[in-house]
Amino acid sequence: MQLIQKYFPDLTPEQYARFEKLGDLYRYWNERINLVSRKDIENLYERHILHSLAIAKYTQFAQKTTVLDLGTGGGFPGIPLAILFPDVYFHLIDGTLKKIKVVKDVIQALGLKNAIAEQIRAEDHDQTYDFVITRAVAQIDKLVEWVNPLIHFDQRNIMPNGLIALKGGNIQPEVKKLSKKSYHEIVPVGDFFEEAFFKEKYVVYVQR
Repeated sequence: MQLIQKYFPDLTPEQYARFEKLGDLYRYWNERINLVSRKDIENLYERHILHSLAIAKYTQFAQKTTVLDLGTGGGFPGIPLAILFPDVYFHLIDGTLKKIKVVKDVIQALGLKNAIAEQIRAEDHDQTYDFVITRAVAQIDKLVEWVNPLIHFDQRNIMPNGLIALKGGNIQPEVKKLSKKSYHEIVPVGDFFEEAFFKEKYVVYVQR
């Protein structure tokens, strides 16, 4: 929690309590279902929660923005962002039922009214959103192909609708596969957080 407070010092008491509770919930569930690696559970706040919140450092969502968390896994980045943006609607989807069951339980336990979870694959989903967010799901060119049909053109944010992906490692080869017509930005997460873990971690935005 010290890391979250370090970078987000203006949390409300309710947000603080929810972030604090998040650690206990994930430790409980990780003993039963492998949501994150056993090694990572001790670094949950840095490697999963704070990492998810890099998107909040990159952009601020306007009220009533709709966001799809594609391939949410254990609920990242959607759940931490739903805590931080209580006036933004988050829809978390994944193809793995046991993970979605946990995500639903976490959402309920936290009392989040602005987030839902559903077991469904992207290709079977027909709703549209302002933004699609992902974390370590697939190469960026494939993601764009999957998510473009899920992003509508009605604008409510200063930043145009699009894909916001948390990526790691050498991402240039996959970025080069993007259409020359597509506008994109690559921002190092190290610009937001000073911890060594975030070296070679990036926020990649691709406009719809």
